[in-house]
Amino acid sequence: MANLKQRKLPVGIQSFQEIREEGYAYVDKTEEVWYMVNRGDKYNYLSRPRRFGKSVLVDTLQMYLEGRRELFEGLKIMELEHDWTKYPVIRLDMSEGGDTAFEIESYLNNIFKKYEKLYNIVSTKEDSLTVRFSNIIEAAYEQTGQRVAVLIDEYDSPLQHSWNTPEHEGCSKVYRNVFAVLKSATKYEKFVFITGITKFTQISLFSVLNNLTNISFLPEYATICGITEQEITEHFTEEIRLLAEANRWTEQEAHKRLKEYYDGYHFCDTNMTEIYNPFSFINALKHKRVSNYWAASGATSLLPKFVSDMELRLGRFDNCSILRNTLETSDVTDGGAELFLYQSGYLTIKHADEFGYILGFPNEEVKQALYDMVLPTLTMRAEPEIESLQASLFRQLGTGQLDEAKKTLKALIADVPYSNKKLASMDMEERYRLIISSILNAIGFRVEVEHMLATGRIDIVASSYKYIYVIELKLRNNGGMAAAKKQIIANQYLEPFKADKRKAIGLAVELDEKGKGLVDWEEVIED
Repeated sequence: MANLKQRKLPVGIQSFQEIREEGYAYVDKTEEVWYMVNRGDKYNYLSRPRRFGKSVLVDTLQMYLEGRRELFEGLKIMELEHDWTKYPVIRLDMSEGGDTAFEIESYLNNIFKKYEKLYNIVSTKEDSLTVRFSNIIEAAYEQTGQRVAVLIDEYDSPLQHSWNTPEHEGCSKVYRNVFAVLKSATKYEKFVFITGITKFTQISLFSVLNNLTNISFLPEYATICGITEQEITEHFTEEIRLLAEANRWTEQEAHKRLKEYYDGYHFCDTNMTEIYNPFSFINALKHKRVSNYWAASGATSLLPKFVSDMELRLGRFDNCSILRNTLETSDVTDGGAELFLYQSGYLTIKHADEFGYILGFPNEEVKQALYDMVLPTLTMRAEPEIESLQASLFRQLGTGQLDEAKKTLKALIADVPYSNKKLASMDMEERYRLIISSILNAIGFRVEVEHMLATGRIDIVASSYKYIYVIELKLRNNGGMAAAKKQIIANQYLEPFKADKRKAIGLAVELDEKGKGLVDWEEVIED
């Protein structure tokens, strides 16, 4: 039976008012909210990945700007705000705008009708959306005596979905016309805040608002979305205890698994505070299970539009370089795959210097999700066909059932290197290494390809919570299993892992040189 006294966790709830009134857990970001409105710039843009708390932030801003003091009792903002002036707020959620010009116009028409009713504005059929938006801002100012706050959430949602379709230019045209109002109405505006994932600079939000401040990389806002380690210690120790109890882990082990799966995001090179993905973290605590919640919510659906040949390039994205100007200012449509992967949350800042940024995968959840996505293409099998095999392989390798795991891996890679034409430019052993490492990544192992030792280079090291697999691959016509076994023993590949509490298993793997898959493997035991 569920613990009825257990604190409520806000999974899927984006209303600040509901969170506060219904007693949901809340990580206090109101100090940053106050600072942004009162000490920051008038026009602000924040880019963060999907499901990272942007909509809750926008809602918090709305409640603050509307003077809803009662919702903020006990929060940091109460020490900073004394006036609680009520400003008129116009809020647009473009994630509801569809992915065609017609759908965007329909959404704006409906939302503008509500504000026209609120401010007693009579519009005619001849009035364009641009004119109506301008009239709403001006009327709000004149009728309240206060300048207007405009909040635009997920501005880029229609543009992402329409990209590389005939609808994109029509969508962009609506944006250019309607949002140009924000510049002409500047004397009526107190504060404009725009959120998104990716940056489309050709629309008026960026080309017209040349004084728009991109706060996405500023150190004072590095932690404005997401959850920090300090906030976890302050707010979620009891939930971590319950997670540990449900899974028969120690609290330290539960915390470690949460960190490996959901932590690791950095959004500023001068404030490298690590950030947890809040959506996945809260889901894991609520369901008492560490799993891939972010990708399961549709996070990978747009990747094929912006990143081609993902299955061949994926290994190159971890520890990749990108110019500072490209990451901070470029348009997603011409900034390259690395830019989109960063903006959408699949890569994060690992290091920065005068030459630019080094990007890499933030955590195991993201890495596993990406490899899982490319696996059907690499194995040339439909997703339902390989899901059962993946689950079996994960269980078998995770429990040391090597004979059964060999059968499953054989089924997964039979004929693939030969029939997959995209792999034709690689030599045969390299093809196998890519596919096998991708399979191991996709099922949840921590994988290092070509692990360097003083004595040599291990093809694959794959780690789980109980086992470390040291894998050497050899084609049958290149000595096969015997040569792989000899190399593991002669170069003492297992030696560095003997101090680890997990069991290290050497696997000498023989592969068919004509691309017919795995021939056999043998466990290697060093004397």
